[in-house]
Amino acid sequence: MNKIKIHVFTIADYEEEELWLRRQHQQGLRFVKIVSPCFFVFEECTPEDVVYRLDYQNSSAGSDYKQMFADYGWEYTGSCAGWLYFRKPASQIRQENDGEIFSDGESKVDMIRHVLKTRMLPLLAIFFCMLLPNCVRAFSGSLGRLDAFLIGFFSAVIVLYLYLIIYCGRKLIKLRKKYKSE
Repeated sequence: MNKIKIHVFTIADYEEEELWLRRQHQQGLRFVKIVSPCFFVFEECTPEDVVYRLDYQNSSAGSDYKQMFADYGWEYTGSCAGWLYFRKPASQIRQENDGEIFSDGESKVDMIRHVLKTRMLPLLAIFFCMLLPNCVRAFSGSLGRLDAFLIGFFSAVIVLYLYLIIYCGRKLIKLRKKYKSE
């Protein structure tokens, strides 16, 4: 029987997501798929220590790409919004780097760059090209009788966007620094 759990992770929280999926598996819930944005589908299983890893490609994974991971013992479990999900039983991890899908820190830094370019830049573009100008129009009173509603709506959206941009940006930059030192 499938079980659905709701959990929100940002684009910068992928390491936390990996750990959360591992804990779910240890508690007898095997990850099946994610339905965007935050609905995780699990199936009951025998509790087992399974390592989960995410890779960001911003596209679907080709069969050669999946096969490369399979050759190293990683099972492809699906994708969502550019993130690819892999798992491997912890019992198959013999050396420290067997538990990683990236061979070095520079590969992780490249992934962070890709996330920044394909996720953060579009968020910033939407913010500066759509939200901010509409908010300015709402505050200037040029939208008519919906002004009060729109001011509240755009204010809330701008606060949320700013929070996400700052939170994700700072966290991704920290991760990039961490990976550069590996």
